[in-house]
Amino acid sequence: MQSDLILSVDLQMKKLLKMTENVAQGRATILITGESGTGKELLSRFIHAKSSRSQKPFVAVNCAALPEGLLESELFGYEKGAFTGAEFRKIGKFELANNGTFLLDEISELPLLLQAKLLRVLQEGELERLGGNGPIPVNIRLIATTNRPLEEMVKNGSFRQDLYYRLNVIPLKVPSLRFRPKDVEYLARIFLEAYCQRNEKPNKEFTPQAIHKLKAYEWPGNVRELQNLIERLVMTCEEDLIDAHHIPIDEPEKTEATDFEAGMTLSEAERLLIMKTLEHTSQNRTRAADLLGISIRTLRNKLNEYRKEGLIEPNLR
Repeated sequence: MQSDLILSVDLQMKKLLKMTENVAQGRATILITGESGTGKELLSRFIHAKSSRSQKPFVAVNCAALPEGLLESELFGYEKGAFTGAEFRKIGKFELANNGTFLLDEISELPLLLQAKLLRVLQEGELERLGGNGPIPVNIRLIATTNRPLEEMVKNGSFRQDLYYRLNVIPLKVPSLRFRPKDVEYLARIFLEAYCQRNEKPNKEFTPQAIHKLKAYEWPGNVRELQNLIERLVMTCEEDLIDAHHIPIDEPEKTEATDFEAGMTLSEAERLLIMKTLEHTSQNRTRAADLLGISIRTLRNKLNEYRKEGLIEPNLR
């Protein structure tokens, strides 16, 4: 199956895309959940393309990519003189997305203060720039994405309940690639042809054994990991026929249950899981965060806490 932006032959994805097309024309907020690398932003752009706002702006902001102070000014903008260094007026992303679609990626990383300000934008259709004197009307269709369970965050007080209900008007869940074996083969062949052409390489093919190995893998990084792997194979495999032994993937090691002892506190178990995941990924924080289902910023903050408490070596990065 092919859409304007998303390729899939999987039945779950077909149902998801059909549902997405049905809700794209409305204005209700959409919450897209799924593991990292499943294509949540791609689905957001699909919604925009299928909506009546398709000719209007599509603006995306990753909540985990900016510090809290910069994130507020990036979203809401500011007036000249609002703070030291504000030498001119800056229009925020919300205003830039007026009459279009606004994507808040990794909404779970939005600080509580900004959650309250976002709620006002959704409920009142207006915002106020930092240092501003009055409200500014905005008309946006908001899409939020997350790879974390917001329900649990609501329970522990790190995410506003009223905002969660306001976001979760239309919930869409993107299935993980490991549950879409037909898509593994389908997408692998598409990526293979595309990267051969892009890099001016002779066309390559997979053996049945290679396809079997690809399907058997759990794909913790999902479609993004598959895409990166196929690009690497195109550049490194000198043969035209890619066999199983050419594919540098192994099943993830399972953590032994004996590593976790009865009586451990939740924080101790969390720290052990984080450290073992980092060990498994050879200290690759991006991969570790994907496996843990958290953002890079959250992982970095956790490591800083452990370092300050003397629980890990000071020079561990």
